[in-house]
Amino acid sequence: MKPLVFNPVYVERIWGGRDLENYRNDMPEGVIGESWDVSAHTAGMSVVKQGEYAGKTLLELVEALGAELVGTKCAGKEFPLLVKLINSCDSLSVQVHPGDEYARRVENQFGKTECWYVMDAKEGAELVIGTTTTDKDAFKAAALEGTLDRFLNSIPVKKGDFFYIPSGLIHAIGPGVIIAEIQQSSDITYRVYDYNRGREMHLDKAMEVTDFTLLPEGAINETLLCEGEFFTVEKHVVEDSLKDTSNEEKFFIYTCVEGEGTLVADDFEAEIKLGDSFLIPATTGTYEIKGSLTVLKSFVA
Repeated sequence: MKPLVFNPVYVERIWGGRDLENYRNDMPEGVIGESWDVSAHTAGMSVVKQGEYAGKTLLELVEALGAELVGTKCAGKEFPLLVKLINSCDSLSVQVHPGDEYARRVENQFGKTECWYVMDAKEGAELVIGTTTTDKDAFKAAALEGTLDRFLNSIPVKKGDFFYIPSGLIHAIGPGVIIAEIQQSSDITYRVYDYNRGREMHLDKAMEVTDFTLLPEGAINETLLCEGEFFTVEKHVVEDSLKDTSNEEKFFIYTCVEGEGTLVADDFEAEIKLGDSFLIPATTGTYEIKGSLTVLKSFVA
């Protein structure tokens, strides 16, 4: 089966902007905060851009092709991953995501563990990852009083930084950052504090799922960024060519986080630009990434 390239699904967010125009020439008007690039979630469904399946949604193909597309380990299950780009021109809410057990019971969705690769960051940009207190009552009171900053673990960031964000970890993205986010296929966010912007808050649910003992986690090493229950992410620097073979047990998703190149497989060729993602089905066979670029390879172990 040939690789799959999708049309981006752009999402307006009050904290977004127009910086993704540096990566894309098809953005709609509006304050765009996210581009959902590989997704079988109903909140932002990927549609195949080219080839024999052009116009089909990823969900349709998962249901019709099964193991041919997603591999023997994922066949018959919900598509597990979601890949997006995030552009923050203002601060996102301070938030947390539930784990699988709570999310299934309360929201009928996957939980949401995610990871961030910083593709660009303006001078002074910061992320919030974790808290400086383990006192849940004090944290909740500060959220209600609007004095939460004193309990937030803020981290200055630069291009190329990586962070693993398990469910239960308080986090937020500050302004001036573009992030490639790889996550479970979920759209559950519990807001703790939102800078008085009038959106719905979910403080009680957030306190039920927050683990105040969690600490920030960076990359394992330069190549293996993270390896966990929900996904593994590898970083590959391609100086001329990267040749690989698909795996009948699983699919691969690649995201270009620097440079540009070309994806080549049997009777298939597609341009790879900065910020692009594409899916390698379990039955693609051999394929090659050519050019000078850095890619993230994501898959379920």
